Amino acid sequence: MRFLMIMYPDRVAESMAAPPADAVAEMMKYNEELAKAGVLVSLEGLHPTSKGARVYFPGGKPKVHDGPFTEAKEIIGGFWMLDVKSKEEAVEWAKRVPITNTNFVELRQVYEMEDFPEDVQRAADNSTVKAAVENHAR
Repeated sequence: MRFLMIMYPDRVAESMAAPPADAVAEMMKYNEELAKAGVLVSLEGLHPTSKGARVYFPGGKPKVHDGPFTEAKEIIGGFWMLDVKSKEEAVEWAKRVPITNTNFVELRQVYEMEDFPEDVQRAADNSTVKAAVENHAR
């Protein structure tokens, strides 16, 4: 089963232009452990919210708010996609995330197509989308 492990940094991390090299080295040791264990599917770090935007839909119409965003609890700093045997295994990996500039880590199980009823699976069956995703993953 796949879990998205989302890292929420503290306010200090949000204000840095780049993380310090020692923090990156520590994180890469952790990432290497994930890779060696065979559970790492992908990972990405994100630029600060000052470079981002949020699109809201009040009354059904899009409205854009440029960053930075003020609520630290809403800031995502990066993520890992893990392929593990259980939620408990995902939690054990999350407990090992280096804590430098980290508020908390959230785990969310990813839906697999077999989790849905057949009618939903048929509705989601789109060869154009599948091909684009597979092509991009290479």
